[in-house]
Amino acid sequence: MKLATVLHNNKILVGAVIDDQFVPSDDHNNMIALLSGDKQSLANLIEKIYADKDRLDLGDVELLAPVPRPGKYFGVSLNYIDHIEETGKEQPEFPTFFNKQTTCVIGPGAAIHRPRVSEKLDYEGELGIVIGKRCRHVAKEQAKSVIAGFTVCNDVSVRDWQMRSHTWTLGKSFDTHGPVGPWIVTPDEIGDPHNLNIRTWVNKEQRQSHNTSQMIFDCYFLVEYLSTVMTLEPGDLIATGTGSGVGVKMNPRGYMQPGDVVRVEIEKIGVLENPVIEEPEGTVFID
Repeated sequence: MKLATVLHNNKILVGAVIDDQFVPSDDHNNMIALLSGDKQSLANLIEKIYADKDRLDLGDVELLAPVPRPGKYFGVSLNYIDHIEETGKEQPEFPTFFNKQTTCVIGPGAAIHRPRVSEKLDYEGELGIVIGKRCRHVAKEQAKSVIAGFTVCNDVSVRDWQMRSHTWTLGKSFDTHGPVGPWIVTPDEIGDPHNLNIRTWVNKEQRQSHNTSQMIFDCYFLVEYLSTVMTLEPGDLIATGTGSGVGVKMNPRGYMQPGDVVRVEIEKIGVLENPVIEEPEGTVFID
């Protein structure tokens, strides 16, 4: 099942995407609430799908980030061998996590801002894990049971600001630098998440092509590792790392420019596409 958050007639809805239609949930209008709810909420949604009623055409709704404001958003650095090779760094013994502040999250089609303080704006196409159950100390063998599904992430990075912090958080957390979507695909439709092709384009130029089989630390290990430290909650997001082909390692540098369109596609999930614009003047405010 594909679970999505949409905007329709100025109202946020959550539900399922079936072909080119959207089936709204009657129980919840918030993805975290839907994931946190009892099994009956999902059962009701499935029943509504089979009843074939109250459907909306996808063309009549705006897809938002599946979880517009996750409680936690983690990225993983250097998790693909080919990306490690292009950086010239050593393979890590343990996964290195960084935070993306959740105010960076945007959905499909929303504009990525090139910040006024930097021109070093980069892309990273990644598989995202969405947590579906509140959990702690999850063994790797149990991890699949706490995953709600998988989504497409673009870990947009401002390279010079990334290097200003040992944790990388600043360069990973600019507003609009967390495109996610277009939906969450449940594990039953994915099968093995460690055999998915990921490709990234900037305009018509393919920049990245890698497969999740090349991960050093797989999805289930990442869940085990994080849950050893902290409670994971429904809607929490883990971007699992990127492969080679990032702009900072191109010659000349392949940073994104205003007017570009960046597209990340993951097999069995879908396409996440976002335009790039200059940061608008309206981002200067005090409420």
